[in-house]
Amino acid sequence: MLNELLERRVIILLGKGGVGKSTVSAALARCAANRGLRTLVMETDSRAPMAAALGVDASFSPIEAGPGLSAMVLDGGRALDEYLGLVLPGRAVLKAVFASRLYQFFVQTAPGLRELMMLGKIYYEAQQKTGQRRRWDLIVLDAPASGQALSLLRMPTAARATFASSIVGQEAEHIGRMLRDAKTCAIVEVTTPETLALSELIETHKALDAIDLHPAAIFLNRVSTVAFDSPDVTHLVRRADSIGAFRHLGHLVEIARAEIERAAQSPRARTEILRHTPTPVAEIPDLAHLEGSELVDHLASFFTSSLNVHSVRHGAA
Repeated sequence: MLNELLERRVIILLGKGGVGKSTVSAALARCAANRGLRTLVMETDSRAPMAAALGVDASFSPIEAGPGLSAMVLDGGRALDEYLGLVLPGRAVLKAVFASRLYQFFVQTAPGLRELMMLGKIYYEAQQKTGQRRRWDLIVLDAPASGQALSLLRMPTAARATFASSIVGQEAEHIGRMLRDAKTCAIVEVTTPETLALSELIETHKALDAIDLHPAAIFLNRVSTVAFDSPDVTHLVRRADSIGAFRHLGHLVEIARAEIERAAQSPRARTEILRHTPTPVAEIPDLAHLEGSELVDHLASFFTSSLNVHSVRHGAA
């Protein structure tokens, strides 16, 4: 599965807030960079948690986060400023536009403009070249939480219908075509086994189908496993009773049974996902004892080893 994902030029990860999407995005990007792909990972949260996990400062332009890996915060307003800088003739005109209160009001209030510009920035970076080679082999987007992400992904179709064959309409069509090209762009949904996360995943999946966007994979994150089962706990209790005074036995039994139930959530979650969609599911282990850059590094190693990455393209033209 991962081999196929890394053959794309753009991977968009979306999911409910709190499911570990930012960490998974950073780890996937680092895995790709470790395999020799020039990778740009983008996040939409201005607080830049992914940049922090990668050990770099937040930046609105690509900043090096390791060999072959760059990171940036994606902001619609700044993307629009950059776009105007490319099309307006002269610094004086550009400076006057940016200083205009009307322009600032328009940027803040125009419905869908920021979302369209964010996708336009991704499209622009995907087309960038250095000489004969693309600047980036892969762009990974840590999209906003599911509801906002759906608004983001719907915007090219809405803009194309609104602006028809104008410049904006044509750009929206290019962006929409990129999103729907399965050889170029992969949408990946991230969830955990918890009920609320699963429900949102299924609803998001239906909403994506309705706009003709079909996820390439689902990452079931924080999968827990245990090396014992209920009979083992029962055996422990019997042994403890036969020995006599065993302090905190009741508390230990509660913890053990809670862990068994937590581990049982994952197979149930996989069954529930597959009941609603044929999309491939990859399980990612729970590494609750790790955080920050250490967690990213361990997950990147997991992607490389456990998901069986063999070879991907380098320096695609």
